[in-house]
Amino acid sequence: MLTTPLTRSDWEAKAAAIEPEGRAFIDGRYVPALSGKTFAKASPIDGRMIAEVADCGADDIEAAVKAARAAFEDGRWRLKPPAEKKRILLRLAELIRADLEHLALLETLDVGKVISNSLSVDVPFCADCIQYYAEFADKSFDEVAPTGPNDLAIVRREPLGVIGAIVPWNYPLIITAWKIGPALVAGNSVVLKPAEQSPLSALRLGELARQAGLPDGVLNVVPGFGEKAGKPLALHPDVDMISFTGSTEVGKLMLRYAGESNMKRVALECGGKSPHVVLADADLDAAASGIAWGIYYNQGETCHAGSRVIAHASIKDELVRRIGEVAATQIPLGHPLDPAAQMGALVEKDHMERVLSYIDIGRQEGAVVARGGNRVMAETGGYYVEATILDGVRPEHRVAREEIFGPVVAVTAFTDESEALGMANDSIYGLAAAVWTKDMNAAHRLTSGIRAGTVWVNCFDRSSLATPFGGFRQSGFGRDRSPHAIEKYTDFKTVWTAYS
Repeated sequence: MLTTPLTRSDWEAKAAAIEPEGRAFIDGRYVPALSGKTFAKASPIDGRMIAEVADCGADDIEAAVKAARAAFEDGRWRLKPPAEKKRILLRLAELIRADLEHLALLETLDVGKVISNSLSVDVPFCADCIQYYAEFADKSFDEVAPTGPNDLAIVRREPLGVIGAIVPWNYPLIITAWKIGPALVAGNSVVLKPAEQSPLSALRLGELARQAGLPDGVLNVVPGFGEKAGKPLALHPDVDMISFTGSTEVGKLMLRYAGESNMKRVALECGGKSPHVVLADADLDAAASGIAWGIYYNQGETCHAGSRVIAHASIKDELVRRIGEVAATQIPLGHPLDPAAQMGALVEKDHMERVLSYIDIGRQEGAVVARGGNRVMAETGGYYVEATILDGVRPEHRVAREEIFGPVVAVTAFTDESEALGMANDSIYGLAAAVWTKDMNAAHRLTSGIRAGTVWVNCFDRSSLATPFGGFRQSGFGRDRSPHAIEKYTDFKTVWTAYS
């Protein structure tokens, strides 16, 4: 039966009526912070307060880790038959799908992304990820090592124990699923610390996991600020691993905290400054579309956003014109609850001001603002910045080297392929890149030479749960997605039996 799509007015009515859960989810139930403190969660759409959220600290982390450890040690999840784990995780995926509108509205109100993307991408991809990893529950095998005739050596993959998962605010549901899917299917317990800017969908996931049959204590969600909740989680001596996605600066702190505590494992997916290398023979319409969507989707708040364009001098000006045209005609900025909008609000005032400051830095460095560059829709009380193009950027400029994390692309010209490769690799980051050319020999040379975890050819941001995601250099290490993601949440155990 077909249903009429919801209008902006419909979504605004739903937003006015929603009452998000703000308490922590620990040991299978919602609880206030032990201190009794809360913080007000405002929506970046219009500055309206939407929830009071538990302002958790070290004591709450202690309670969550204790619950997770107890669940792991008594085997209530770890020792379940694989088919039962699979059934529960598949049920969780279906509950996420059934909660589509509620979760999508929470995600949009929380971080300002447009409702059309929350509905069509963020919530479905979260469910798909949980389902993907559920299917591995009864399809993983131990190994038998070659030995002499009187010995049997079994190599087993065993869960690490308690996983601390710290996730960012730009894709809360998707990146949470990237963490908890493989961690849970491997048999671990999880303490999830969502970003203080985006706790609401994660707190809802805790309840959906309980409804699906996940035992108490196996998934705990502790909201709060990084210094008060994230740091105690990373330092906790009974946490076996921290899986972190966020800034490179905080990723380095995770490494320090691991060394200062119990040498816990650390997996990091950090910042990026991903280049598009556009050769003279490229299909400019395809390149312009890929570049525009790759930087303006989700307001540019994407770790692998294609924020640098390295274009051959002969086609650079025309490419800039076409990128601007795609932004103007296909990626309208608007109210996030308007289904027609394709760009929404930046996550908070401080972040908007940071993005605007980088545009000013670009001007001061000599770049030309070829499009955008301004705050807009200020009358709403929200935080909106136009799709922006900085042209005439040189490789040494800060806007070419530092992660802006907003709808700002820096364009630099080149004349020689080796020069373009050098520019592409002239970065502390190595998360992603793209090459645009009809010459597959050149594509092969460049994809081989670019140091990045993903390199696209004649496309951008195409992905699958079957492919690993992560970076080189200061973009971090360890991979999310694909079967390889399960590996980091496990370790090898050799069981050697001698026969007389």
